[in-house]
Amino acid sequence: MTKEQLTYDVVIIGAGPGGMTAALYASRANLSTIMIEKGAPGGEVLNTAEVENYPGFSLISGPELAQHIYDGAMRFGAEHVYGNVERIETHERVHHVYTADKVYIAKAVIIATGSHHRHLGVEGEERLAGRGVSYCAVCDGFFFRNKHVVVVGGGDSAVEEGNYLTQVAEKVTIVHRRDELRAQKVLQERAFANPKIEFIWDTVVEEIQGEAAVSSLKLRNVKTNEISELSADGVFIYVGLLPNSEVATDLDITDEEGWIITNELMETRVPGIFAVGDVRQKHLRQIATATGDGAQAGHMAYQYITSL
Repeated sequence: MTKEQLTYDVVIIGAGPGGMTAALYASRANLSTIMIEKGAPGGEVLNTAEVENYPGFSLISGPELAQHIYDGAMRFGAEHVYGNVERIETHERVHHVYTADKVYIAKAVIIATGSHHRHLGVEGEERLAGRGVSYCAVCDGFFFRNKHVVVVGGGDSAVEEGNYLTQVAEKVTIVHRRDELRAQKVLQERAFANPKIEFIWDTVVEEIQGEAAVSSLKLRNVKTNEISELSADGVFIYVGLLPNSEVATDLDITDEEGWIITNELMETRVPGIFAVGDVRQKHLRQIATATGDGAQAGHMAYQYITSL
């Protein structure tokens, strides 16, 4: 079947904060611009209960902030469609972006596909996914009202979501493989001061147990190798991120872990292909850094196109 072909100046793959900001800057530069997103606009921001470190807002919910950014992105004529990008083919002056039924032909492509939560890879994790195993406290916290939940991890996401879960759960236990947290100090202080939160240090999860739902965790102390069992009604896993960079697999623009390599101008090694936000090889993955990436990429797409 011949796929429908559509031509734009800029195609943006993904509609998280980085992608939406890129759409704002590209369309404001009078470039025909389209965002292709397989879910709701906003990306991981939609799974964040409260955002308190985004400039201009002392406190705002993730979905509300996503809506603000989306409204701004669409002001200057950018388009937004739902679709799942399968691959990108590079050509000398244009690139072809393939979905199931269409081919988008563009002078510039901005990859803004984000990342996803790393799994523990232990027995019971996949089997009990959605039955007590979760990677999103905002999405699933409600189901654990007045119950005991475990959060695995020690970074910003783990501690922040642990604090959030105390609003519904009776008790939250944070299990961390080290003897101190990696989260920002302000998040640590809140967690340590929260009477509903307990900590288990130097410990990893060996198995998630339960039949129809999570009932307990098998734990191992990394220093003593002592095995213990912890009863729990649910487990929320925050042990890092992996890039959603499958669309770039054949472009030779990623590092060994799949993060897309760019310079400070968001340019990849392929002329006319840029990357922004959490899919990019970078040190800090935050909403503010994603929008900064998007602004730079939108501007550089204009510079690139006008130089052709």
